[in-house]
Amino acid sequence: MVNSSKNNSSHIQQFAFKQGLTQEFEIADLCELYKNSHSLLTVPHRTEFYHILWCLENESIHQIDFSPVATKPGSVIFIHKDMVKQFNDKNTGKGKMILFTDTFFSTQQQHIQFLNTTALFNDFFRVAQIDNTNENITTILRQIEHEYSQIFDHHKPVILQNLLHNLLMQCEREYRKNHMQIITHGIELNTLVSFKHLLEKHYQKTKLVSFYASMLNITEKKLAQYTLKTVGKTPKDIINERVILEAKRLLAHTHLNIKEIGFQLGFDEPTNFVKFFKKQESILPGAFREQYI
Repeated sequence: MVNSSKNNSSHIQQFAFKQGLTQEFEIADLCELYKNSHSLLTVPHRTEFYHILWCLENESIHQIDFSPVATKPGSVIFIHKDMVKQFNDKNTGKGKMILFTDTFFSTQQQHIQFLNTTALFNDFFRVAQIDNTNENITTILRQIEHEYSQIFDHHKPVILQNLLHNLLMQCEREYRKNHMQIITHGIELNTLVSFKHLLEKHYQKTKLVSFYASMLNITEKKLAQYTLKTVGKTPKDIINERVILEAKRLLAHTHLNIKEIGFQLGFDEPTNFVKFFKKQESILPGAFREQYI
């Protein structure tokens, strides 16, 4: 991993994909990864690439955006590039880490669409996890391992892309059985994805549902119908959750003061940010921060 962020206390560390590889795809042994990059893995950080964590033996617990994520033998965990990750200081699990970028996966528009809509990386503010992999999923994981070990030629990236795509589709099918409402690939899902992307761009500037509905060229009522149907939340709930998540990240992982965090999140007055945080989390920002000092 390459540090692509400024190394100061006002930023959460962000890492770019490793340089010098023939493709922006890598399979790393978890034990070796800890051995070589322990100091990077065990501090809060973001990455510019996706993670698929495949646990093979033993168990370990990691923190991903303030949620403990437990790995169990046979489990597969999907970590979006923008999530703040902090892996267990003492890795007791054995497994593999599949790392890849948007550029590697999305060679066609349909690939971009899939990556932007798959439940594995777009289940709102939650880490997708499959606890018991079936034979089909395990077979594809082994095929990816085998292909990755082959000498590089012009076929290798294409084969890996296809296998990775197949893996994600199989895993999404399995994940949807237990963890998500069935969402058809229609207007509701497309609107939800567009809303999510708009929110990522603008949540620091505006928290008004009317703004996002206008950008999507639909009414606020229609947007609410779509979000309630797909994820069981109102647009306002989703906006507030995104703002709170970033507030918690900044409080826990930077030295910005509460006034600076409030301004960064678009609050004109520090008191407004404090009231908002208390209403959403039932705790004052300062008290929340003390839990991570």
